[in-house]
Amino acid sequence: MPSFTAYDGTELAFGTSGDGPPLVCLPGGPMQDSDYLGNLGGLSAHRRLIMADPRGTGGSAVPADPGSYRCDRLVDDVEALREHLGLDRMDLLAHSAGTNLAVLYAQRHPERVGRLALITPSVHAVGVEITGEVRRATALLRKDEPWFPEAFAALEAIVAGKGDAAAFSAIAPFWYGRWDAAARAHRDAEDAHRNQEAAARFSDGAFDPEVTRAALARLESPVLVLAGEVDLNSPVPATAEVAALFPRAELVVQSGAGHFPWLDDPARFVAATEAFLARSAG
Repeated sequence: MPSFTAYDGTELAFGTSGDGPPLVCLPGGPMQDSDYLGNLGGLSAHRRLIMADPRGTGGSAVPADPGSYRCDRLVDDVEALREHLGLDRMDLLAHSAGTNLAVLYAQRHPERVGRLALITPSVHAVGVEITGEVRRATALLRKDEPWFPEAFAALEAIVAGKGDAAAFSAIAPFWYGRWDAAARAHRDAEDAHRNQEAAARFSDGAFDPEVTRAALARLESPVLVLAGEVDLNSPVPATAEVAALFPRAELVVQSGAGHFPWLDDPARFVAATEAFLARSAG
């Protein structure tokens, strides 16, 4: 697995797949390795995917300083990867919690960002609120599913501040457009690929939403914000607010998709993402 040396001497790994212009991919979790992204539903047929493993995950080494797991400090790792790849500007794709890192990178290094694709984005770095009412309304789109009653009861407990580990486990079907065997296997593999200590430090003091929002309002790069229609984690109304922060953003809502849209409908996901990347290149 290829690797490079970060600013503090930590060896960081990344995988590559596919052909075409490079696309640097930042996984979510937070602090989960890139394995769960796969080939992004076949996007590797159009782009050379550079799959970064954050420090302390996957093939990347554990740093000497656990404080370096903070999202704002991870920006330097992304910049070191760009330098290692020899790219003057790079196209970035980020998923979920990884979008926090992507927007902080764009804030600090706007001149290095070619095109930016934010897939079912997290809202923490930009300070968008997701209310319990919005989550309930999104969940009710699945009311005809056989697993809905148990999952919705668990969601109600979580929204009321009474959710325990069992409740968070019970709402797992809401994360996928289809709660089938493939979705269950994807969910079951998650914990083994996440660094829980790093995840606990990821957000700690890392975000200043007002400053970030002001910087993104000046970003000249084209931005794709892709939402899943039934995604409970990143509901469409909140994702639309994220898109509105950028002067050159387009919002795409993938019908029937949850938090992992390349799993729910690979062809539709690849078509939307590659159309954006190709159009922005012109």
